[in-house]
Amino acid sequence: MSDYEPLDMIEEITLNDGSKYLEIGNINHNGRAEYAAEHGKIKSVRILKLNIPRSTNLINYENYINDKYHIKEETIDGFRKWEHTPEMQKVIDNILKENQLSK
Repeated sequence: MSDYEPLDMIEEITLNDGSKYLEIGNINHNGRAEYAAEHGKIKSVRILKLNIPRSTNLINYENYINDKYHIKEETIDGFRKWEHTPEMQKVIDNILKENQLSK
């Protein structure tokens, strides 16, 4: 998979309505979010943790995102919140716990 994008950071995304959520991303995702913040598509993005450990949960989520989204092919003209199934939200919650960032 030449377009496979490893995920290695946890970001806090603040939407224009003030709501916040945590996302597992990488430098490409963060760059898109920074661009979106600069152009009013979202309020802000903040990196909470870099180089997160490669766990089974991270690899499962990474595979899900790479199968569902094409990170490199998207143009930077806005911001698209990644949709998560309830199962994938549990995986994200586990990644946050593994990295001491759970609620």
